Amino acid sequence: MDSALERVNVETLEPANSRVKVAHISTIDMALGWLLLNQLQSLQAAGYDVTGISAPGPRVPALEAAGIRHLAVPMARRVTPLADLKVLLQLVSLMRRERFTIVHGHTPKGELLGQVAARLAGVPVVVDTFRGIPYRPEMHPLWRRAFLWMSRLAAACADAVLSQSQAKLELAVREGVCPPGKIELLGNGIDVVRFDRDALDPAAVAAVRAGLGLSEGVPVVGFVGRLVAEKGLPELLAAARLVRDRIPSLAPAGAPGVRFLLVGPGDPDKGDALEPEVAGAYGVADLCVFAGVREDMPQIYGLMDLFVLPSHRESFPRAPMEASAMGVPCVVSDVDGCRETVVDGVNGLLVPVGDVEALASAIVDLLADPARARAMGQAGRRLALERFDERRVFEKVQAVYERLLREKGLA
Repeated sequence: MDSALERVNVETLEPANSRVKVAHISTIDMALGWLLLNQLQSLQAAGYDVTGISAPGPRVPALEAAGIRHLAVPMARRVTPLADLKVLLQLVSLMRRERFTIVHGHTPKGELLGQVAARLAGVPVVVDTFRGIPYRPEMHPLWRRAFLWMSRLAAACADAVLSQSQAKLELAVREGVCPPGKIELLGNGIDVVRFDRDALDPAAVAAVRAGLGLSEGVPVVGFVGRLVAEKGLPELLAAARLVRDRIPSLAPAGAPGVRFLLVGPGDPDKGDALEPEVAGAYGVADLCVFAGVREDMPQIYGLMDLFVLPSHRESFPRAPMEASAMGVPCVVSDVDGCRETVVDGVNGLLVPVGDVEALASAIVDLLADPARARAMGQAGRRLALERFDERRVFEKVQAVYERLLREKGLA
């Protein structure tokens, strides 16, 4: 086996003066275009030849405009055995043709198919970013075992597994996804230079506010994420009704007491997908502004008095990190991932999952106490600078690549 792998390595290597070819693979283009773009550009700047592989989608043009080559492979996020086998064979053929030196997997389907394909294609270095096992408590035990088996197979194909959070690292070891010596903490981060309230132009923020129909002086509670029930949107909309009844005096005369700004894409592929019309079912359509996908996120956060993410589960969410970097206090659910972005009582509050009353009370408490909210926002900025600077993540990824290349004799 070792001699066969060595033969593949020799055949796969480009000439000595060429750049190392790296492919990052995820199921959907949004992961590459939103979550990973800065990381891909940092690798490009460090001298790697970087390609993104995912299903085609609306973020591909932006990815390519940023200088990242993209190869489209039509992957579905759902488990579709026959279609997935076809995709696996496509990926094996593509990787043999492209002769990548490193393949790095992201998202559950991208990890599984990408990393298995990389091994079958003889790619010398395979890396896995582990974000958790995609099972839910209500799943049938057979499905839970299947997802666990798939996570183990993906990790077995990797030379190194990088966990986005300490909680997921412990989960991986506890569930036997991989041995302790194979997994290490990567962390997660955001662009703390871009997300800086001091860098905002007040006129630009005012223009965005006016464009969204948000009156000056009206408190704004923000949500950023996919429009799915798993993100806690039903609980947020139910809480909005309670908040409206409890803080009418916070707004100027004649204005609504609070507005809820919901930013993010729909997700029709998911069984729990929601449409903006759902706000009407909770009687809060007049309080909600659904802004869709935005490119001006610093200005969007600049409008918020409070950020809320009542998710049922998270790996290591970016939105609370971005909000904290912008000095916005956060209310998030008390789950793994969220606990790594919000320190209860410091840069925000943690509330029990699914507890509408606790969520509404936390929102009201911070809106009614601007001094406390302001102190939490300032603490959030400090925390973001200390813990959430994405450049540390980029350095870690590059260090792992360099180590693995040396170990394979490819440095």
